[in-house]
Formats: sequence, structure tokens, C-alpha cells
Amino acid sequence: MASTSTTMSGCMGTDKPLISILMAVYEPRIDWLREQLVSLNEQTYPNLRLYIRDDCSPTVPYEQIQSCVRDCITRFPYVITRNEKNLGSNATFELLTKEAEGDLFAYCDQDDVWLPEKLTLLQEAMEREKAVLAYSDVSAVDDEGKLLARSLRELRPRLTYLEGSDLAPKLFFRNCVAGCAMLVNSNIAERAIPFPRQTVCDHWIALLAATEGMVAFVPDQLIRYRQHKRNQTGILAGVSDKQSYLRYKVAPLEERLTCYRQHTVPQEEIEVFTRARIDGHIIKIWKHRALAPHEAEFEIAAHLLPDAVVRRILRRIK
Repeated sequence: MASTSTTMSGCMGTDKPLISILMAVYEPRIDWLREQLVSLNEQTYPNLRLYIRDDCSPTVPYEQIQSCVRDCITRFPYVITRNEKNLGSNATFELLTKEAEGDLFAYCDQDDVWLPEKLTLLQEAMEREKAVLAYSDVSAVDDEGKLLARSLRELRPRLTYLEGSDLAPKLFFRNCVAGCAMLVNSNIAERAIPFPRQTVCDHWIALLAATEGMVAFVPDQLIRYRQHKRNQTGILAGVSDKQSYLRYKVAPLEERLTCYRQHTVPQEEIEVFTRARIDGHIIKIWKHRALAPHEAEFEIAAHLLPDAVVRRILRRIK
């Protein structure tokens, strides 16, 4: 049976919606985990709860993780649990989403630093815009916490932040919502279960939120996002040639569309562009390129150019 410990000390009385912070950890560097936890404890938002799941870390003792949480989290309740076996990030966040209580969910990595006003500003944005999800920009730091970029857009020039309504067609194909930077209505997150296995859960939750309502964006950098070799995600992670691009970036669209159909009737342009990209139909990809312009241009080029040239292009843009 999974090991669980709970504390309810430090709970603050307020009429503000309850925000539950959901944190999945795996083989954490304790000094980085401590920084992340201290930044959670220093949040200015007055009604918080923390749920943590250790994904069966093989070399970092669970007792050490528990001790770190106990030392750092003093201002609000927390629950910490250990998976019986390693499940992976998506499945662990799915369990956290199932078991957490609260009006709003904030998903959390194990090695970033949140600015004290992060949750306050996101909750205010949701309330002001009547949004079902709010997210922010982030700054990037290195292993030692030194600034790499004041905005994520400095590292990813093609990144475009979206806000407003009717965003599902674009969010289906290209995510701009970092999970660690978002706050979402808990009912939407719960309805997103089960998470598709080939789509990162924050992308999936953002897509369903955009399908159901308004998305708000806060331009401030409310997180110091730590970039290091152990980061799990990256826009072109695992991609080195035409075949790996199709395997990791195009093939998962089939599963995503199948899962999406279980929640809503997709707009025709989503169906057509998905099928065009999977089938390599150049004319249809070009026709619907506005949904994902950079991907469309690259995929058309990849179908026409030799593999060696495609590999060189990928090395330059990664």
C-alpha cells in the first residue's frame, strides 16, 4: 500500500477559493526541492493546500523527502504520498488530480521557484476575466539559479502566448501554457481524466480549458523556471531526424484527437489538419497552416528535402 503522511497545521481561515498545489516528485535534488517548497510556503495567497506524490524515487529516500516537506511547509496543510511503483509524470499528476480537493488546482514541478505573488495574481486574473484557466510568463535560470532569460520567449522566439476565447484549434496543435505557470478550475482538470499518454498533461488540461471557456494570461514572469539536463520536457526532446519528428510530434496527434472526441465534437479544421499532418498531405497542411505555422512549414519542407538536410535544420532550431 502507498505510504501517506498528512498535516493540517497552519490552515488559514478565509473566504477565498481553496487552491490546491499538486506536486509530483521523482529523484529530486533536495536543495532544489527545498527552494521550491520554501517558495510555496511564502505564497501570499491565503487559502492553500499542498498534495505531493513521490513517484517511487529509487535513490532519494522517501523519509528524506518527507523531512524536507515537514521543515519547509509550515503555513498551510499538506498531504504527501509515495507511489507503490514508478508510474511516470502524467500518471502521477493524474492521481494527484483525482485525490486533491479544492476549487482551483496549481500544478507544480520539483525544482523551480515561485514568486510570492504568483497564485494571488493568477487567481485575480481568473476572477477579473471570468476565466477557467490563467497562466503567466516565466523567467529561466540555470542550475545555480543564475538568470538565463527574463522571459521564456527569449529562449523560444517562436513562442506565442494566447489568451481569450475560442483558442482550442490553436492549442490543440501547439501548447503555450506551462503547467508550472497555470491555475485552472478544478472541475475542468478532473474532467480531463484520464490524461492521454502521449500528450503532456498540462497541454491536455489547457486544451480542455480553452474548449470550455476563457483563458487569461498574466504577462509577468511569476516563476523562475530551472533549465538543466534533468528537465523532462522540451519542444523537440528526443527529435533528431525526420523519423523521430514524425514519431514524437505528429503520431501522438492521433491519440490526442481520439481522446478529444470523447469530450467534445472537434471543429472541422482540427480534424482536417490532424489528418493532413499524419498523412503528409502537403496541400492541406499548407491550407490550414495558421493553426501551427512553424510546424506546417517544417513538415512541408521535411517531406520535400533529403533526410540529411532535415537533420541539419533540426540541429539549428533545437
